[in-house]
Amino acid sequence: MPRASVIGLGKSGVATARLLKREGWEVVLSDSNTSPSLLKQQQELATEQITAKLGHSLDLNGTDLSDLIVVSPGVPWDIPVLVKARELGIETIGEMELAWRYLQASPWVGITGTNGKTTTTALIAAIFQAAGLNAPACGNIGYAACEVALSEKLPDWVIAEISSYQIESSVTLAPRIGIWTTFTPDHLARHKTLENYYNIKANLLKQSHFQVFNGDDSYLNKMGISHWPDAYWTSVKGEDFLVSEQGFYIEDGWVVEKLKPTSKPERVISASALRMVGEHNLQNLLMAVAAARLAEISHDAIDIAIRKFSGVPHRLEHICSWEGIDFINDSKATNYDAAEVGLVSVNSPAILIAGGEAKPGDDNGWLSKIQAKAAAVLLIGSAAPAFAQRLHSVGYTNYEIVETMAKAVPRSAALAQEYHASVVLLSPACASFDQYPNFEARGDDFRHLCLAWVG
Repeated sequence: MPRASVIGLGKSGVATARLLKREGWEVVLSDSNTSPSLLKQQQELATEQITAKLGHSLDLNGTDLSDLIVVSPGVPWDIPVLVKARELGIETIGEMELAWRYLQASPWVGITGTNGKTTTTALIAAIFQAAGLNAPACGNIGYAACEVALSEKLPDWVIAEISSYQIESSVTLAPRIGIWTTFTPDHLARHKTLENYYNIKANLLKQSHFQVFNGDDSYLNKMGISHWPDAYWTSVKGEDFLVSEQGFYIEDGWVVEKLKPTSKPERVISASALRMVGEHNLQNLLMAVAAARLAEISHDAIDIAIRKFSGVPHRLEHICSWEGIDFINDSKATNYDAAEVGLVSVNSPAILIAGGEAKPGDDNGWLSKIQAKAAAVLLIGSAAPAFAQRLHSVGYTNYEIVETMAKAVPRSAALAQEYHASVVLLSPACASFDQYPNFEARGDDFRHLCLAWVG
């Protein structure tokens, strides 16, 4: 019986192990951590004849040697054990690649980009499902890709949000439709250079049959038709701003399609059908409509889905209103660009809650938006002292270090009343790992505290 090692005991790793087991592999899962929930999972898997080793890192000695290694999305591709495995000729792939091998009979929409992936993926899945298609969202949203591969019925379409980490470890993945939402510096601690990060994402689009690009993104726009001659481009600014002669744009309040350079522009839906705020969400709408039309979905199905779509948790999510103040959860804004978009999208003046585990990047645009729109800033997490220093250096002094979300929420409500601010915005511009397991847990904490405060 062939033997497979799966690294990481999260949702993806467990689904991977179950898929391999079903396909006749002997499977050993390993995770360097241990916790009560992992121990429970270990016992559950043991009843399925799947071995899970906790507090264990794969080391390729006699007992650890395998025919295949599958890596969960969060595991760096260049850790020494994986480099050594590849040198030894042991096939090493990511969880997404494994799922692709069992699901490639179904067409895929693959969505990548620095920001905007999750909303665009959720919109696309909503449209495809409104058209009566079995089209699960998976990857960094919804199901793990291998969970979809485990389902008894082959889906009509697979709608996959795919990070640069997952592209790196998915050599043969080739979507029917590839979408690139935005491109700004992120994950450079892992990918080292901007060029390397760009090339990883470009690989997914090169392997896609249809390619859709956000033409309003300055970096992607600069690459233009010289790099991507057959792509479909989008623009919220109108037909004159399309990079090429085929694409999707907004004109006179309508989403318009031009499917071939020679075809006549055709209205698809009214842009006002989308209930979410912010110009960036109109861009997400264009890319979602592009995917739907390239999949030959009707205008009516698109319209129904867009009118019902209320947004994505943790991305400019309206939590509650109190005394005329809206509390908005933008916990998914884990870098400066996303947090800048968050500020642009809300009314001013706003009370901003920011901080967490800082990431490298250019914070100048974000800082200037704070100066323009924030009446006060409350700083949490390990980045708080450095953020305070940065704010001070640009002449912004109305900040307070409050350290925790539990202190930030009541203080933000008091400041909102004091400054007649209409919005309290959690938009951290940081990862969450200093205080929370993930950005979802951070957003859930904010939601819970806000509702308790209003309650």
